[in-house]
Amino acid sequence: MKRNALFSFFLHFFFALLCSEADHEAPSSNTIVFTTLGRPDYAWDIFTLPTLNPPNPSDELQITDGESVNFNGHFPSSSTSYILSLLQERNLLQPPGPQAPPPLQLIYVTERNGMSNIYYDALYYGAPRSTRSRSALEIPVRVQAPLLGLEESNNRISMKDRPSLSGQNLIYVSTHEDPGEPRTSWAAVYSTQLGTGLTRRLTPYGIADFSPAVSPSGVWTAVASYGSKGWDGEVEELSTDIYVFLTRDGTQRVKVVEHGGWPCWVDDSTLYFHRRSEDQWISVYRATFPKDKPVSTESVRIQRVTPPGLHAFTPATSLGNHKFIAVATRRPNSSFRHIELFDLVKNEFIELTRHVSPTTHHLNPFISPDSARVGYHKCRGESNGGKTPQLFLENVQSPVPNLSLFRVEGSFPSFSPAGDQIAYVEFPGVYVVNRDGSNLRQVFPLNAFATAWDPIRKGIVYTSAGPEFSSESTKVDIVSINVDDAGRSNFKRLTTDGKNNAFPSPSPDGKWIVFRSGRTGHKNLYIMDAIKGEMGGLLRLTDGLWTDTMCNWSPAGDWIVFASDRDNPGLGSFELYLIHPNGTGLRRLVKSGSAGRANHPSFSPDGKFIVFTTDYGGISAEPISNPHHYGPYGEIFTIKLDGSDLKRLTHNSYEDGTPMWAPLYINPVDVEGPKRPQCAFEDCHFLNEMPAHGTKVEPLGLAKPQCCGA
Repeated sequence: MKRNALFSFFLHFFFALLCSEADHEAPSSNTIVFTTLGRPDYAWDIFTLPTLNPPNPSDELQITDGESVNFNGHFPSSSTSYILSLLQERNLLQPPGPQAPPPLQLIYVTERNGMSNIYYDALYYGAPRSTRSRSALEIPVRVQAPLLGLEESNNRISMKDRPSLSGQNLIYVSTHEDPGEPRTSWAAVYSTQLGTGLTRRLTPYGIADFSPAVSPSGVWTAVASYGSKGWDGEVEELSTDIYVFLTRDGTQRVKVVEHGGWPCWVDDSTLYFHRRSEDQWISVYRATFPKDKPVSTESVRIQRVTPPGLHAFTPATSLGNHKFIAVATRRPNSSFRHIELFDLVKNEFIELTRHVSPTTHHLNPFISPDSARVGYHKCRGESNGGKTPQLFLENVQSPVPNLSLFRVEGSFPSFSPAGDQIAYVEFPGVYVVNRDGSNLRQVFPLNAFATAWDPIRKGIVYTSAGPEFSSESTKVDIVSINVDDAGRSNFKRLTTDGKNNAFPSPSPDGKWIVFRSGRTGHKNLYIMDAIKGEMGGLLRLTDGLWTDTMCNWSPAGDWIVFASDRDNPGLGSFELYLIHPNGTGLRRLVKSGSAGRANHPSFSPDGKFIVFTTDYGGISAEPISNPHHYGPYGEIFTIKLDGSDLKRLTHNSYEDGTPMWAPLYINPVDVEGPKRPQCAFEDCHFLNEMPAHGTKVEPLGLAKPQCCGA
């Protein structure tokens, strides 16, 4: 008791001293770094194979140019001259001469230049040859143009997805409008006239739409949507419905299918879509509209198309083609997602990509208007002309002036006090690297999560040594690591009971550490001596039958921010709270709502803002259209300490997490990192479940988890 009483006395004195020195001017510029699960490994390009020939690696063409990541393509049916004339009107490109042969055209999503956009590419080959016989060795002339600018999104940064062209209009998903409700997706469908740039919202306000598909006539658009019921936190196969509305203005909206996603049309009265069946296999279904009565969920005829025994999803069709569709599959004997055709006449699969690159994931097929080619995206690897270097810090365009954003390789990044080094974890191991990407080294070999630099003692990094996502009794301890000591004994264990002690954050004078511990059977916050550890004194900061975690000490020392489920213990709902180091002043900063999540808070260098990751913006795309993400809702937000000025910083369909402020401003320019193997990402974990076999297909260890929970 004496030790704790003495410790408490010094802590009260320390807190009062720091409060008197807390006010100072905010810096003019800031930088935030964060992690996106798996994203540094994607290196996606769009490829294509002929549909009629037996699959052969020599027939596979890479269509996109190896810049950044390129995905979710669409072969437009409009004539080349028509599209080019529209883009010329806006001075977006200069096409080749009139004698050029017809090109291979593509519209797709790209993330080059630090932001999501939709591009048009036309590839002109040297001689007019059949699209079915082009050689992958031919080098085409490429004409390329972005189809959207910031003006189409009211000068707001946003995610773009699922583009298609209908006449003069580009139909796509964008996330640039805030619905104003927490845990509500910002995804909506828009139409932009390519000749003028005039943009119209097709999704009703208060509703989120995903995966739009335009009918062959261009009259109708189908989407996956929750309608007015909204998203309830699903992160696997969604329980969306299929709605149809007029493409010209979004009117005459009607629900045609209950429970379905990723619609596509073969004609104006026939839709294909995917859903999880009663036997638990994800399968493709066909919806046929009536011709003699109003279209509704009661009048539309639903038929299952693909059989049980494998997962088949993200279907693709082409105009008037009732012979076959393209699908992505996961088979019980494979850990990889592949593209296959399904013969609608013979009711049998025709494998394509497994014969070309069997140990690579292939995603989201689409078929050319003449049904001669199927497109898809996959990781290009190092041998397919990637132009973007491997990045340690990838610049992401920021919606906030004087704030630069970077996606960082590794998880739980933290900066040294001088800002010249970054520590992060890789599961297993803690690594340190110079800010310019040089001098990468492992400083701790064991599994660990969370990193924090001592603000006073040079070269000291704190971390949590042990397994992530674990129970209160799991052996996890706080250790301090001397990153300048290359010896095997460069770390010191600061906690001794091993009861899930994690997320250390030092006080600004380097004397104390706040952390979470499960030593009483529940995860609460504690403060201990930074050098002697809990042997030098231990103060319990919070006390309750809930989880308090992910704590961060303010630069002035007067506040500690943390995530807690105290309003709904054990239900997975986390909100942000502030508390003084002496245990007073507890207040909620961010309310997440029922089952909502706000995690990994971090103070800005001036102590006026907090950055965190949250599901406040819902999800932005069907999770099955991407690789594995534990929380595909994760986006980075900031908020002031008084709860005002909530701002969304990132827009994508991935899992962004573990954000951290830099102590100085970093110019928004990519930073290259050491070369490493690419393409090491996992498929959706729920696709590993093979229900008929009662088994689970284990991934081949391609990726490691990068974002950790409580």
